[in-house]
Amino acid sequence: MSRISDLETAILGLLYEEPQHGYQLEKTIEGWGMRNWTPIGFSSIYYVLKKLEKKELVESKLEKVEGKPSRKVFTITDLGKNTMKEKLTSLLSWNKKLINPFDLGLAYLNYLEPQEVIDCLENYLESAQGRIKFLESSVKMQKELKSPYYVVALFSRPLASLKTEMEWVKEFIEEIKREENL
Repeated sequence: MSRISDLETAILGLLYEEPQHGYQLEKTIEGWGMRNWTPIGFSSIYYVLKKLEKKELVESKLEKVEGKPSRKVFTITDLGKNTMKEKLTSLLSWNKKLINPFDLGLAYLNYLEPQEVIDCLENYLESAQGRIKFLESSVKMQKELKSPYYVVALFSRPLASLKTEMEWVKEFIEEIKREENL
């Protein structure tokens, strides 16, 4: 079975539903708000499609459109569907270590004065508040649109994680104040 990256999985998943051409994929990515939860850039779509085609997970054919240039339409293959199912089983079954640059800041926070650290963490909380508002409005919108539960989960899961993280940061600020007698 072919191993695929998370980025390849994102594109392959869109083709699982229906054959699409590159511009159509871009519109679907925008419509689903996928850039909030995947690392898909506009320029990476065609690069990933070429990789998937080389791995024989998708195939393409030129489609003629009246009055327009021909376009390449990509279709998932049976191997692509099997590879996708294998990848999804892995993604949903195992908790994987996520590298967060915030931890790098924590590792070296002793190079800052305690009040500077507190100021940074308060800025972090403020910026997280904006993300929380976005996620809350996204959850509400998806529910109003009667989106499937798994689409709502794309916004409710990071919302729950972020709220938990904010509580941790608040407790950490209090710990710094106690330890540093501030």
